[in-house]
Amino acid sequence: MTGLKALLFDKDGTLVHFDHTWGPAAGAVMRALARDDPHALKRLEEVSHYLPEESRFLPSSPLVAGSSAHYGPQWAQCLGRQADTAFLTEIDRLFSDEGLKALTPLGRPADVLGHFHRQGMRLGIVTNDAEANSRLQAEALGLTPFLDLIHGYDSGFGSKPGPGMVSAAAERLGLAPHQTAVIGDSAHDMAAAHSAGARFILVRTGPAPVEHLYDAADLVVDSIDDLPARLAAAA
Repeated sequence: MTGLKALLFDKDGTLVHFDHTWGPAAGAVMRALARDDPHALKRLEEVSHYLPEESRFLPSSPLVAGSSAHYGPQWAQCLGRQADTAFLTEIDRLFSDEGLKALTPLGRPADVLGHFHRQGMRLGIVTNDAEANSRLQAEALGLTPFLDLIHGYDSGFGSKPGPGMVSAAAERLGLAPHQTAVIGDSAHDMAAAHSAGARFILVRTGPAPVEHLYDAADLVVDSIDDLPARLAAAA
């Protein structure tokens, strides 16, 4: 993969362990929103494809790759609330608080990003999480010193699988899209990359099966820890 000058990382399932972080966090958020209504809680768990006994999601969950803008209307319906900005903001705030409590990295993200930063590679995060929460998690993981940008679903560029946040990142960095690669664990990540004209590196660390994406990815790695050696070999 010659000519790469920027790496844009998805966050959940790529830098952050999805089940260990968002499984416990989601259970706490749903309980907070349902308050003392067990029927409302059950409805939230069902539409979220969430297994409360195991504190994890099924791969089919809309929360695996979507933002609160995607699943929020379903949650609002379960709770008899309006799916307005105030409700989505409440969801994001609750997830931000609970996600930090359970934050679990995948591999050694600070070491990996530090390696590429020292090489002069431009680095960013492109995620369907909220930007503010992504910044908090990046800081907690020690990634902030290495990052040129963080784009969330609410940063003004749209959410994945749309190309907006990837295209905006390339433009901000002054690079052609083909000089950037998105590293992610889902079809949403790949669609965002390829529709923006960027390359796509698939990591096998997400919560959903990805074997069907192998042929379409530009590179497949077990985790981000493998990236330095794999990209050096492919240069």
